[in-house]
Amino acid sequence: MSTAPPPSSAPVRVFILDDHEVVRRGVRDLLEAEDDIEVVGEASDAREALARVPACGPQVAVLDVRLGDDRGGDHAGIEVCRELRALMPELACLMLTSFDDDEALFDAIMAGAAGYVLKQINGADLITAVRRVASGTSMLDPRTTARVMARLRGTEHPPAEESEASELDGLTPRERQILDLIGEGLTNREIAERLFLAEKTVKNRISSILAKLGVGRRIQAAMLVGRIKDRQGWPPGPRG
Repeated sequence: MSTAPPPSSAPVRVFILDDHEVVRRGVRDLLEAEDDIEVVGEASDAREALARVPACGPQVAVLDVRLGDDRGGDHAGIEVCRELRALMPELACLMLTSFDDDEALFDAIMAGAAGYVLKQINGADLITAVRRVASGTSMLDPRTTARVMARLRGTEHPPAEESEASELDGLTPRERQILDLIGEGLTNREIAERLFLAEKTVKNRISSILAKLGVGRRIQAAMLVGRIKDRQGWPPGPRG
């Protein structure tokens, strides 16, 4: 029995980002074999993707988590996701990776990715994932997501409320303002533009914030903001 969806008025428009040509070609050939999917563009690096995706107007972007360039470090594709989502909030980003990496999944969720799947996925399941995120459904690998959710429920031993309050008291008003924007998922560049600061200044301030909060990654700082907002509301720093 066919698993293909009923025909629609227009195919799902897809853009592919992967620094390996063989992978890009393989994904493109797989998707273009489907009548209801159209690949409208592809890129091999972050800069090319950020320039081409808005012009191509896809509904779904299939993004490799790790790219050959150094933009965004090991998770360059996730930074592309974050920036594309800021430009095109309606775009569904499907992260594709060879590595079963909890930290990457954390970052992808914070960047607004609609799905996160391993490259070991079979072709039929990848096609299903593209269709699902295009329809507005979240598509996250169940096994990896289960581990992350367990971690969020307390395996990282988040600090007690009193400790959190004490740590926040040590932040300056500007640092609280930057932490608030981290909690909104903004990149260093976006924070710099919002606050009219140099990007290097923002990077240095974030390093100070992480040190004061006793955490090693900005994702942990963002989770702290989320807990405070849920519990008692967040007192942001002054705007501008």
